[in-house]
Amino acid sequence: MSRFTKQTASYWKQLGSVVRNEFRTIFKDGGVMLILIFALIIYATAYSLAYGSQVLRNVPIGVVDECRTPPSRSLIDTFNAGPNTYVAYNPTSMEEAKELFYGRKIYGVVYIPSDYGEKLYGGEQANVAIYADASYFLMYRQVFQEVVTSIGKTGAMVEFQRLIAKGANIPQAQATTQPVIYQSHNLFNPYLGYGTFVMPAIIMVIIQQTMLIGIGMIGGTWREFGLYRKLCPAGRRRMSTLPIVLGRGLVYALIYAVTCTYILGLHYRLFHFPMNGATGVVMLFMAAYLAACIAMGIAVSTLFRYRENSLLLLLWTSIPVLMLSGVSYPRQGIPDWLFNLGQLFPSSHGVNGFIRIQTMGASIPEVFAEIKWLIILTVVYGGLACIGIHQVIGREQREHPVRKENGDEGC
Repeated sequence: MSRFTKQTASYWKQLGSVVRNEFRTIFKDGGVMLILIFALIIYATAYSLAYGSQVLRNVPIGVVDECRTPPSRSLIDTFNAGPNTYVAYNPTSMEEAKELFYGRKIYGVVYIPSDYGEKLYGGEQANVAIYADASYFLMYRQVFQEVVTSIGKTGAMVEFQRLIAKGANIPQAQATTQPVIYQSHNLFNPYLGYGTFVMPAIIMVIIQQTMLIGIGMIGGTWREFGLYRKLCPAGRRRMSTLPIVLGRGLVYALIYAVTCTYILGLHYRLFHFPMNGATGVVMLFMAAYLAACIAMGIAVSTLFRYRENSLLLLLWTSIPVLMLSGVSYPRQGIPDWLFNLGQLFPSSHGVNGFIRIQTMGASIPEVFAEIKWLIILTVVYGGLACIGIHQVIGREQREHPVRKENGDEGC
């Protein structure tokens, strides 16, 4: 048998040993199992249930009606006609309305002045004041949009009636009160649901973060007990860390292939998230994304000396990573240096590409830039993982020297 054949067989043997050791380590460690296997399912389900209603409805508001005439009561009825708001209180003064507002019993106040009806039918401009809670954007959006729409419809109807009374025919009155008629089409998110908007990004971030923390915990355990050198057979130095990285990566890829299949298959259907991407495109993109996350996780894990370091140093990064992806806050509002920093994380490319594929139905050429960067990150972090493991093994062998036999160069 040639030396090359022997080395190849040795590499395959080492790869198999690494895979067995990694599976054994994962399934014997309850904490690692919780992070790597169950966390993605638990978090995805919890967030999906929390955003299950998708759209915020029935926001309570208060109306201060100092006019108390049929026109003002008709306007108040329009606030209850839509699904977004309802008039929960009719305070008699703005002071009473302020107490209800600051007591969080209402999230908006509409003030109708005493001369509202007189000006409305007198041909003058009638003013209505709107006070909406802008500290909670979802509440603000629902209150402001519903109230403004209702006021606009009421004003158009009054103007329509005034023109008819002056002798205009119906088409002329309609053209005057509604000079432009528009049609709104909400692409990819027909109901404007918050869950449909945010869940694809959250799922991709959860995949990356659970992988970083779980792999970091395993890396900290191996380093804490000086077990890295056991993964490297004696007698070889060249390329000896590559089977370690590939073997560990294969284990994590198999685990996340199962959990991601559940999430993107059954979970997406259970919560009615959009599934517009072709199956082959989704699988190819997810393979590139998982490879980048795994390579980064293994590279980062070599920095931890104890298993607890992974939780302490990585748990807090989830929210910044989500923000840097450009979903929770638009990319145009992020400083260039901070945006470029976010490109070092697979999630920044993964979130953008996954949303375009699964939600918008993009093809491979349309997300080629994201796939390219994920491949680059895989190669870079994979190289750093090999270097990091090589240094850790060398450090362990210096701290715990073993007897060298003929031809034994260490690892």
